[in-house]
Amino acid sequence: MDNDERSVWERYVASWKVESPEEKRALYVTCLSPECVYADPLAQAKGWDELIAYMMDFHKQLPGAHFVTDYFLAHHRQSIARWKMMSGDAVLLGEGISHGKYDEDNRLVSMTGFFEARVG
Repeated sequence: MDNDERSVWERYVASWKVESPEEKRALYVTCLSPECVYADPLAQAKGWDELIAYMMDFHKQLPGAHFVTDYFLAHHRQSIARWKMMSGDAVLLGEGISHGKYDEDNRLVSMTGFFEARVG
């Protein structure tokens, strides 16, 4: 299995697209520490169960939505990624930047997303 940071990051990104908790968990095993922490302007999730719940709510609000990485840099167990959020029919819904931290096994332990939160 290819475990460079970009490959790990892309498996994490893929977990946002798959729709079932089982598919998400199968991807998490390959890329996320069970104690990972996810944060964005709207929420924070600790561990796989909370992250799955957040992603499932995302799918309810935006069926078919997913993320595409268009820029990625990594060093010293950290990464930044610029991404686009796309609808199921490939319409741009938003853009943002995420910061990741990786453990000694090259699994993500922290994923922090930055984007303009549109409220109301």
